[in-house]
Amino acid sequence: MGFLTRTVTTENDALAAFAANQLRQIAASLHGLTPEQIRATPSASAMSLAAVARHVLFVSRKGLLAQLSVDFDPATVEYDEHDWAAGAVEPKGVRDDDTAEILIAELHELATWAETVISTTDLERRIPVPDQPWFPSDLDTWPARWVAMHAVEEYARHAGHADIIRESIDGRGAYELNDLAEAALT
Repeated sequence: MGFLTRTVTTENDALAAFAANQLRQIAASLHGLTPEQIRATPSASAMSLAAVARHVLFVSRKGLLAQLSVDFDPATVEYDEHDWAAGAVEPKGVRDDDTAEILIAELHELATWAETVISTTDLERRIPVPDQPWFPSDLDTWPARWVAMHAVEEYARHAGHADIIRESIDGRGAYELNDLAEAALT
């Protein structure tokens, strides 16, 4: 059952498995929805499922979490208005052509990336703290271990948001959605 994280063997494996599983939970929350439904904001929050998905994709591809990959060079990354909106979980971060299927595929691709990168990263490697107002100014670097743990925290927080938003749309919860998503993958 996809709701439970697989058995793990090492610290890297645990961080990788839990990060990837939370990404898959966000993907499951999108299962079977229309473009209008993924953009809906049915709860007290202004977040939609598509905005949550675009946010986790952004922070993983262009934000702090992208730095887990040794190939990522933050100095070469360019940001556009959609990126900044995705970073802030705003509706403008959602692309015009986004569908549940597109976001699910991108989240599954990201889950595979997270499992590969986190499972092989040197957890002692130092990662620069980005020069952004929401990060501490008294630190120059973090260990990759902290960044990987933050990935799990970030993904889990947003998987919870996605659960609430989805239940507000049609009453479907994580267990049912996991069953539906697994059936669609087979």
